[in-house]
Amino acid sequence: MTIWRAAARLARAGAGGALATVARTTGSTPVPVGTKMLVGPAGRLEGSVGGGCVEADVLEAARAAAAVGPVIRTHHLNADLAGDLGLSCGGTVEIVVEPLVQQEAYVAALEAAAAAEQGTLTTALDWSHGPHKQFSSAADPEGPAAALSEDRHTLVEHLLPAPRVVVFGAGHVGSAIANAAAVAGFRVVIVDDRPEFADPERFPRAMRVVAASVDAALPQLAIAPQDAVVIATRGHRHDAAILERVALTGTGYVGLLGSRRKQAVITKALQQAGVPVEALKRVRVPVGLAIGAETPEEIAVSVAAELIAWRRRAR
Repeated sequence: MTIWRAAARLARAGAGGALATVARTTGSTPVPVGTKMLVGPAGRLEGSVGGGCVEADVLEAARAAAAVGPVIRTHHLNADLAGDLGLSCGGTVEIVVEPLVQQEAYVAALEAAAAAEQGTLTTALDWSHGPHKQFSSAADPEGPAAALSEDRHTLVEHLLPAPRVVVFGAGHVGSAIANAAAVAGFRVVIVDDRPEFADPERFPRAMRVVAASVDAALPQLAIAPQDAVVIATRGHRHDAAILERVALTGTGYVGLLGSRRKQAVITKALQQAGVPVEALKRVRVPVGLAIGAETPEEIAVSVAAELIAWRRRAR
């Protein structure tokens, strides 16, 4: 929620600026509904709503919004425009651009959105009687990231937590995977039973680090179907012990670092231990897309790419 936090800071300081939100799309467009861009007094600060002349128009709209309140910009991405910008063609995108104002209720709603993992943010787009933005902790997991009302007077945004990736193993490869997944927008938990590896100082502050065995960690994590698990520990024995427990949790994605031979060895051992074949069939081994990755950083890129593909297909 960093863009909400930055927007709240600008608004509370009375520094000006605007928040642009992709509120409606039809056809093929370069960015999905809910994509945001923060505009400061000197121009774009964070995020993107499409690039090229689309953003140039949004910057102009941000200046206009400071005087008149929220404005809606509609862009028809015809073939000529798309070719010039290198964008997909044939779509229409509607972008709400609202000025950031130093009004207590407005700022409080932004701060609530920044602090919450999920909720609903409703913004009135008619400011003839003043700004109105309201945050509710109630969330609709099936709701779109943003929706513009038919009368174009209200923008409703459904804030949901990013998918969670649990990485078992904080060695060179596990750490690289955790960092790549975090950059790709996932909430990341990294688990290792060695305290010197599961050291919070080794990882970004936003990442949860658990120094515990798999038996002690799993009750803390409550792994769910919407989570992903990547197993990248220091050896077959540890991987097998973790996979034996994780395979039965119903998690939506399970990836195991290693070769096809490793998969065969571990799968045979776990079947003998009573783990159902169907639970083992969905394990991705080797984890990551087949891009010829060799270094920890290259492997991390391949795993992050596969996680992104899994996340997009799930939605």
